[in-house]
Amino acid sequence: MIPIHQLLSRIRWDEEYGKSRFRIGYWDRVEGKVLRADMSDITWDAENPAFFDLVDEEGACHSIPFHRVREVWRDGILIWARTG
Repeated sequence: MIPIHQLLSRIRWDEEYGKSRFRIGYWDRVEGKVLRADMSDITWDAENPAFFDLVDEEGACHSIPFHRVREVWRDGILIWARTG
């Protein structure tokens, strides 16, 4: 399986591949479950390339490390999932 940082890089930088609608499922420690976010709602932390930033419904910004990503969806189809 492709490492998550390589897949996220391809989504960001491969214009043709990145045209699809992507959603990321990440483990939320507070909720204790996987939450999903549209890639269009994610910003990339230039200071720390192993994290992405996401603003929640209340306006709070969360820095999420790549190791908490559990799944990636492309146009409604699961294309990547962390096992274990």
